[in-house]
Amino acid sequence: MIVTVFRTRMNPGAEEEYGPMAKRMSELARTMPGYISHKGFVADDGERVTIVEFETEEALHQWRIDPEHGKAKRRGIESFFSEFRFQICSVIRERMWTVKATGRV
Repeated sequence: MIVTVFRTRMNPGAEEEYGPMAKRMSELARTMPGYISHKGFVADDGERVTIVEFETEEALHQWRIDPEHGKAKRRGIESFFSEFRFQICSVIRERMWTVKATGRV
């Protein structure tokens, strides 16, 4: 699995125009072969973090070169973000568990 950590800060007043574009990119990403998931968070200090998972580097590459996604990236750099940084990571190990309900009070 390939994980992208995308960290940004918004320009003042950009949120209203950014929202619909971000929603569209969310919808588009879900249609890409090899897409697994993505989630976004906003920290108390205003930093935004989006974590995106793809099955392979090739799947991520296809997302990267998608024309509509490319236009959105350029728009983000030119208009929406005062700061941005992304990191592409390979998952070395993954563990997961879910606590099961026991019915105890």
